[in-house]
Amino acid sequence: MNASKICFISCVNNDEIYQKCLAYISNLDVPTGYDVETFFIKEADSMANGLNRAILQNDAKYKVYLHQDVFIINKSFIQDFLSIFSNPKVGMIGVVGSGQIPTNGVWWESGYNFGKVYESHTGLMRLLSFRNVESEFKEVQCIDGLIMITQYDIPWREDIFNGWHFYDLSQSLEFIRAGYKVVVPRQYKPWCIHDCGLVNVSNGYHIYRQIFLNEYRKDLEAIKKREAFANDCRA
Repeated sequence: MNASKICFISCVNNDEIYQKCLAYISNLDVPTGYDVETFFIKEADSMANGLNRAILQNDAKYKVYLHQDVFIINKSFIQDFLSIFSNPKVGMIGVVGSGQIPTNGVWWESGYNFGKVYESHTGLMRLLSFRNVESEFKEVQCIDGLIMITQYDIPWREDIFNGWHFYDLSQSLEFIRAGYKVVVPRQYKPWCIHDCGLVNVSNGYHIYRQIFLNEYRKDLEAIKKREAFANDCRA
């Protein structure tokens, strides 16, 4: 594992959009002593499959998994996430996520969401802003897959998520299973633009939602019990 290398990884099916993504990456400030490279996967069988292929072919300690239509506008992005990763217990960072995954598995329906991003899932670009993160970061149960930054390699669950949904919530809970924190950073201004356009949930979303709930229901119950115990201790 190369501790001075940062790799930006995307599954790509639109070269024009991806070139715009790369242009924003090339404009980021790179701290002294670090090298940046980009890696793309075409014709992946699934999102998890493509990202596992990237892990096998890249030795960067720090991996930034981002959608091809994500544009990083925070020029100090790299230094900001490296600062958070100075805490070895933090395994993964995202810009939006949920502190409590609802029982239906739809994270954005939780009333306990954090972070912000410019995005266009309604067809119009706008600021999507949840609760503010008051300290350096907020520990959460899951982050959205638009951008997922890691400092450890944990395999993506392509064995059960062989499509394009819920790979992100799955990976969040795989990191938690491994004993790491998943966090959303404090952002005074959004770090990213996600020009996703109208969201398509007709291509297996609810099938994978049920797979997610079947696999991780016990994990979510255990997290809930730990949090209730911690709250009782603080009371």
